[in-house]
Amino acid sequence: MRYRELGKTGLKVSEIGLGGEWLERHNKEEVRAVIDCCEEQGINILDCWMSEPNVRSNIGAAIRGKRERWIIEGHIGSTWQNGQYVKTRKLDKVKEAFSDLLSRLETDYIDLGMIHFVDETAEFERIISGEFMEYVRELKRKGTIRHIGLSTHNPAVGKAAALSGEIEMILFSVNPAFDLLPADEDMNKYFEESSYTEGLGGIAPEREELYRICEQRGVGITVMKGYAGGRLFQAETSPFGVALTPVQCLHYALTRPAVASVMVGYDTPEHVLAAVSYETVSEEEKDYATVLAHAPRHAYSGQCTYCGHCAPCPAGIDIAMVNKLYDLAMMQPEVPETLRAHYEALSANAKDCIACGGCESRCPFGVPVIARMEAMRKVFAKQGN
Repeated sequence: MRYRELGKTGLKVSEIGLGGEWLERHNKEEVRAVIDCCEEQGINILDCWMSEPNVRSNIGAAIRGKRERWIIEGHIGSTWQNGQYVKTRKLDKVKEAFSDLLSRLETDYIDLGMIHFVDETAEFERIISGEFMEYVRELKRKGTIRHIGLSTHNPAVGKAAALSGEIEMILFSVNPAFDLLPADEDMNKYFEESSYTEGLGGIAPEREELYRICEQRGVGITVMKGYAGGRLFQAETSPFGVALTPVQCLHYALTRPAVASVMVGYDTPEHVLAAVSYETVSEEEKDYATVLAHAPRHAYSGQCTYCGHCAPCPAGIDIAMVNKLYDLAMMQPEVPETLRAHYEALSANAKDCIACGGCESRCPFGVPVIARMEAMRKVFAKQGN
């Protein structure tokens, strides 16, 4: 298992995580079997948004005595009322539910206190300036939560959170289908066939901007909906008209800027093993780019997705990385010195490009790599050189 830094939190999380939602439909022994398998495979991050009491207790029992090896995303605002899940901002219910989460998970702290499910910009603004946020700040001051996070499906809310200065990481829905669509406050739109009309192509600018802002500001991303609810696994339900594998979906998410881990739902230990096989499969098996480039609908074109098809470079340039740094640099009027230092610390960069064109011949999306390398030389050149 490989591990990544989660933004500036100082936490190192496994690339493949555990999204707990599916555990709701299993008993105590089945939950323990899944969690034990996750531990054996090196998974160390768990998302528990569910408010249903039994699943919380079952997870708590499964991690008993091993709490310190888990990084937990625990949601604030997910409550259980009259036998059903209710999202709320009413503090009496919020506090009761969060206390219940701590008790049932048998812990006195949550690593990542997640402001639960904010998809409307107006709601985010109310939260960040109101008593709900004061409660979250209080939890952090007391050490009951170690870091403040937020879950959203809307890139506009994600951007506002990343720019707030207080939200340290976000749980965001990332997959190649959702990435086609503009920001929307209705999560259901991302699953509706009618949303994927002709004319779409490449990553929506709002989503591309969100990833870059998070990378630039050190706001880590953990991923939900990495499989788009499974619709990407069949050509009939995929908006691209072709099927992707789970491994290809995982690779797509993990090549987005700022992404540290993908929260995957598991019913059985076998599902865990299927997901963590990502760590050992071949590059060919991870290859989402060729599939998307030749898809009959909504094909990406001319846009670097950092997929790595351009490699190997005879000059030793990590082309995907320099493209990522270039895109980050183009977000601002001047290149930050930290970004320039990262670029110059690479063993080879754009100044070493010999314009052989091998990268362009391999790029499935037709990215003009040589022209971008020339632009990079100018952008990253120090003043006066």
